[in-house]
Amino acid sequence: MQVALLGGVRAQVDDGTPIEIGGVRLRMLLARLALDAGNVVSIDALVDGLWGAEPLADAGNAVQTLVSRLRKVLRPAGVSVDLIGGGYRLDVRAENVDAHRFEELAARGRRELAADRADEAAAVLAEALALWRGPALADLVEAPFARTYAARLDGLRVDAAEDRFEAELRSGRHAEVLADLTAACAAHPLRERTAAMRMRALYAAGRQADALAVYEDIRGRLAGELGVDPSAELRETHLAVLRGELAPPAARPEPAAAPLPARLTGFFGRDDELRLLADLMAGSRLVTLVGAGGAGKTRLSV
Repeated sequence: MQVALLGGVRAQVDDGTPIEIGGVRLRMLLARLALDAGNVVSIDALVDGLWGAEPLADAGNAVQTLVSRLRKVLRPAGVSVDLIGGGYRLDVRAENVDAHRFEELAARGRRELAADRADEAAAVLAEALALWRGPALADLVEAPFARTYAARLDGLRVDAAEDRFEAELRSGRHAEVLADLTAACAAHPLRERTAAMRMRALYAAGRQADALAVYEDIRGRLAGELGVDPSAELRETHLAVLRGELAPPAARPEPAAAPLPARLTGFFGRDDELRLLADLMAGSRLVTLVGAGGAGKTRLSV
């Protein structure tokens, strides 16, 4: 079973057939268990998460009733909700919950970025961000547990988006991400890292004046709303743009030509050997040609 939390709460079997989770409280229970997929969530934690500071007098029985209803809904998908010790566990793997999958991909993308593998980082981070369908736990905003979890996930989403922008800029794709950077700055006008990357993208596009205007805008916002000065990173980016000293983005490398020797004459025969080689190479990572010197091994391999 797949559980989606990055947007409205949804569930579906592995073949894509949706599972109808009727009732807000039942979706709350599914979401709370899925956030700790594969782990036991205590009954007390479920009561706090579903009812908050004003639990029902018989909240323990209410949880048991909800679990019973959820079991019936999930039974056709072959998923159980197990009573273990003093709590319940949803029997799904973490990788089958989009929130956990997103966190794993976002962390992997950041590692790739730290290792200066920008293209790989951009691909992984784009995959992570594509899991989102809207604000986390969007249809459970009134759930006592939802606000904290949603805020954390939304924060990780912004961080992952910034990491992707950085990866794309390092790969020389400033033009491709400039529109997304502009939208991100509008959505998060006090994010200094986003503003600095937008300045870099504008400068790379030959729009030095627009890059300087971005700095003046966020400097005014920081002073007016927070009473603080821009960070050292943002000031350094501004100074580099002002002086025209910002390093240009890396050029995207052209595919390297195959380092094979040029054939100066024709090649005839060896049809049986060529067919044999093609068959062997289809199923083997390494094929070695052997024979006496001058037999034509190099020419045949080319």
